[in-house]
Amino acid sequence: MASTAQLEYAAAAPAPDSAGELSCVPWRALESEIAAWDRLALRASEPNPFFESWYLLPSLRHLSGTGAVSILRFEQDGELAGILPVVRAAKYYRWPVPQIATWLHANSFCGIPLIARGAETAFWQAVLHWADSEPGMALFLHLRGLALGGPVHRALESTTAREGRQAALVHREERAMLSSPLAPDAYLEASLSGKKRKELRRQANRLADEGEIAFARRTDDAGLGAWCEAFLALEAAGWKGKAGSALASAEATAGLFRDSLEGAAARGRLERLTLTLDGRPIAMLASFLTPPGAFSFKTAFDESYARFSPGVLLQRENLRILEHPDIAWSDSCAASDHPMIDHLWRERRAVGHVSVAIGGALRRAAFRRFVALETKRSPVAAES
Repeated sequence: MASTAQLEYAAAAPAPDSAGELSCVPWRALESEIAAWDRLALRASEPNPFFESWYLLPSLRHLSGTGAVSILRFEQDGELAGILPVVRAAKYYRWPVPQIATWLHANSFCGIPLIARGAETAFWQAVLHWADSEPGMALFLHLRGLALGGPVHRALESTTAREGRQAALVHREERAMLSSPLAPDAYLEASLSGKKRKELRRQANRLADEGEIAFARRTDDAGLGAWCEAFLALEAAGWKGKAGSALASAEATAGLFRDSLEGAAARGRLERLTLTLDGRPIAMLASFLTPPGAFSFKTAFDESYARFSPGVLLQRENLRILEHPDIAWSDSCAASDHPMIDHLWRERRAVGHVSVAIGGALRRAAFRRFVALETKRSPVAAES
């Protein structure tokens, strides 16, 4: 009599016909492929700085528990064409349900795989075939942090539909996004009431009474080390430091911050914006430039000047990213309903987690029952 595992494998989807080869490799295997990885990032269907070499590798090197992380590496026509970090997790949030999941951490704000433009469908076919063939104990594939409605998500939807494979949107949120043809001043006028704009001008004038204020915007690496230390100190001096959640609260996250900004700057992917008072930083913002988009990675401000709203004044200046010739939009990387940025940036980016059936008939039947219970608790979920 055939075992359950044999039945599962026999019912798995056939290998995809499209050209391309997928392998699951230890993450350190990619340390020798940084040049190819960087080329992939420049031709990616959708940008994701958090899966680029200069961010993902420092994350894996500095953070704990990364030994279990593997990379789904997709190659097409002899060229690296897809990257997705995954982990085999024994728990699904609070439930003891094994799954294969996109690996993200607390300072990683996007889970879109890096896929060469035009290879989206071939990539998903290969990933799903691999998951069918090697599910291990996993009940399903859990894809976190996808930009809903983008080319990568659309290719996933069309692939699962064509294969008759159940997929469910199990979490959805919208976060502030900046995307407009308006000039910065016109955008500010459209976003904020006249009363609020007047209040911002008053705060800026009152801050100027305290000393000389200036904004500095840099995209090079000049003085980057000192800038990073100033940022870490500024963030740690505020509520995040008291709560133990500042980057400087742990050497691992401080090291990740320093190394990733250095790597981004070396590739022209970093923009630093600083508001100074008498030459001392009182608000700072690090953004990743990944044309056609940008990502607001980390911001901090001096809370002793909170009455002047230095963080808001910095974001008002940050609207000038709309003038960047290669940037069409910017992702705030902020939580939904953020009390500050949601009022200033009017567009929204929908981000979600998608769970996908894998393996054979028995496993898919169990997944169907599980996801029915989950979506009953969370009505935002929708099957495709």
